[in-house]
Amino acid sequence: MLSYLTMLNLAKILKDGPPSVKEGKVDEVTASTTIETWKHLDFPCQNYILNGLSDVLYEVYSVKKTAKELWTSLDHKYKAEDAGTKKFLVVKFLNFVMLDSKLVVNQV
Repeated sequence: MLSYLTMLNLAKILKDGPPSVKEGKVDEVTASTTIETWKHLDFPCQNYILNGLSDVLYEVYSVKKTAKELWTSLDHKYKAEDAGTKKFLVVKFLNFVMLDSKLVVNQV
């Protein structure tokens, strides 16, 4: 999904949050334009991500306000789950013991 969003030039929305505008440093027109531009990029980015989810997950994650918040929550959930699976496989590999009483083919 990240490569698809990069191709659409929307991946930068996932790294940066909403723009912060400092009072007095930028005029109101520039600040308003910057915020509106960000909103117009955030909306399709969030919907592309939600479109890739199943219906059940869509209902759970559609309440997120921004694409960055949505991406962070999905990334946190599924990277942790993937790490647990990898950890299980490594432990299984480290605990493997060859026995002389069994054939090599049967020990796998």
